Amino acid sequence: MARIQLENVKKAFGKVQALDGITIDVKDKEFFVLFGPAGAGKTTILNCIAGIMMPEEGLVKFDGEIMNLTDSAHRNVAMVFENYALYPQMTVYDNMASALRSKLYKTDEAEIRERIQWAAKIMKMEKLLERLPSQLSNGQKQRVAMGRALVRNPSVFLMDEPLAHLDAKLRNSMRTELKEMQANLGSTCIYVTHDFMEAMALGDRIAIIKEGRIVQIGTGDEIYYMPCNEFTAQLMGDPEINLIDAEISGTEEAYTAKFSLNGEMVACSLPQDSGVYAKIKELGLKRVDIGIRPQHIKYSFEPQDGYFKTTVYSYESIGNKSVIVTDCGDKNHSQLRMIAPNGLRVAIDNDIYIHLEMDHAIFFGSETKDYIVRYDEANYIALAAAQEDE
Repeated sequence: MARIQLENVKKAFGKVQALDGITIDVKDKEFFVLFGPAGAGKTTILNCIAGIMMPEEGLVKFDGEIMNLTDSAHRNVAMVFENYALYPQMTVYDNMASALRSKLYKTDEAEIRERIQWAAKIMKMEKLLERLPSQLSNGQKQRVAMGRALVRNPSVFLMDEPLAHLDAKLRNSMRTELKEMQANLGSTCIYVTHDFMEAMALGDRIAIIKEGRIVQIGTGDEIYYMPCNEFTAQLMGDPEINLIDAEISGTEEAYTAKFSLNGEMVACSLPQDSGVYAKIKELGLKRVDIGIRPQHIKYSFEPQDGYFKTTVYSYESIGNKSVIVTDCGDKNHSQLRMIAPNGLRVAIDNDIYIHLEMDHAIFFGSETKDYIVRYDEANYIALAAAQEDE
């Protein structure tokens, strides 16, 4: 397998800058995830690594060797395309065998058969091998495309949202299978997704991509607990993080956050934390955006001390949990999301009282939107360092 490096890679399509100085270093045998919204440049990065596209600037390296002028056929990569890219005139078996029958990677037919049967069993498509692509569903075509890559022994697997068209049950099982296969094969894998759960479940490290630039690279826990800005914080979470525009006041001994709720200013004491207080004092903060994950908001349908009154905006059951959205009546944080168990009787527009667990708060700059500090930050820094060492 291989170590894959991109150094200051730039790629434009006319006036649109698709990649703007991408630099990543994917370790040998690492499962590296490119995560971001649609149009961020994730697929373009894969295409530059595969040799399908040539960057205008920057270097693409495999194990330290510059590959910019090496055509895609000689880069020894296996790529799973989002749009399948199957040969319509070939059966599933022949599609999966196509790369192994090429002049460059010529393989004995007995070994080809063995590899295809192994991949077909993993992908649960043993009965589909004699069918043509026109006889398959979109999910089945996606599995064939993945199987075609798995039978190879490439320098790197490049996967462009390979689970996007699978049904929910198969998608969940395939996450586990993919991670196990990658570990057993000892392969380097670069995986594109816009699904938060996939990124967290699969990635040894995750690169957050926005508008052709790398926003943050780290382990899933590192990015989730210490996102570099509000964009990343909102991307890493389902339901997404709540952001509250607040005024900070007080002294080193005690700070208070004040924010608007239903047209009135309410105050919430910040728990004692020397790291948070020191950062607030150092930067002289007067206004911040406070990030609170949905699981860190408590609720009650009866008034309680320390709880603020809001209104139920919506209630949605999503499998093993539910999401309550409240209306806060403020233009900057008009709604707050919280996690609740299933089976609640929640009426829209009813009063609901919420309590913010500030000891889990993350602070962002009100103007810059960049990460400032979070509670118990030293513990999360130590956790991230331990994961890097592993």
